[in-house]
Amino acid sequence: MTNWVARLGKTHGFARRFVAGETLDETLRSITPISHAGRRVILNHLGENVATPNEARQARDSYVEMLRSLRNAGIDGNIAVKLTQLGLDFDRPLCLSLTHEIAAAAASLHNSIEIDMEGSGYTEATLQILEEVQREHGNTGVALQAYLLRSQADLEKLAALKPPLKPKIRLVKGAYREPASVAFQTKSEVDANYRRLLDTLLRPNGEGPVVAIATHDPALIDYACARIRQLALTAGQYEFQMLLGIRRDLQQKVISQGHPFRVYVPFGEAWVPYFMRRLSERPANLSFVLRSLLAEGKKSEKESSNLT
Repeated sequence: MTNWVARLGKTHGFARRFVAGETLDETLRSITPISHAGRRVILNHLGENVATPNEARQARDSYVEMLRSLRNAGIDGNIAVKLTQLGLDFDRPLCLSLTHEIAAAAASLHNSIEIDMEGSGYTEATLQILEEVQREHGNTGVALQAYLLRSQADLEKLAALKPPLKPKIRLVKGAYREPASVAFQTKSEVDANYRRLLDTLLRPNGEGPVVAIATHDPALIDYACARIRQLALTAGQYEFQMLLGIRRDLQQKVISQGHPFRVYVPFGEAWVPYFMRRLSERPANLSFVLRSLLAEGKKSEKESSNLT
């Protein structure tokens, strides 16, 4: 199945729809039009769970190169960092040190990093590293997953940090398969918790952290937009984030309403195993992609019919 997806993606362009390229240079060329259209990006170098310190250091070098290349290309963007690419599985002090180095490089370029949240087994260590790195550099954000039972408590702890230690928080639903002991199991439960977390995050008068509302769910986007209007939030207090190629119609709707927006751009040679793991970990991921394509296709058909 993996080999079939790889061949199909290259032959029919499926990969290019959702993955910007296999190399950094290819990716920069691909996202230049996005940047010229006034959209910010966040680069995600695909790959997880390195096995040696040398691989972890190579990942560090890749992240720093990404930051410098964005600056040199004049692209308004930052990077997402996965701690298992930096040795979290086998050497936490090394992972912390390398993350410090990446955040320092970003700070020297007047940029920021956002730490991705991986499976629930990494949550505690990820938040500890976030706090240590943010305390020293002040330019580090983190993703929180709405389907985890612990996220409300984690959010309240992070929200209590005072500027400049308060990190940017990217709120996502969560893509990994997790047991009922640690995560909500139904869409309605996850959606309800996403709204609760949004209510905690979105605060007037700059009281809350900078929030990245990372979802492709139209109902949750409408809910967030209503809260933003109600609280009269400014562009510096929040942004929407969506994946490259997913619900481009919805992305355009959010942008047309004047909301700050960032495209999450995966790239790298590991796109096939990444894509297959996402599908196998949680079957709902496959139906989500298919629904997204169908919804966008129906909208395009409707617009075409309105023109005839």
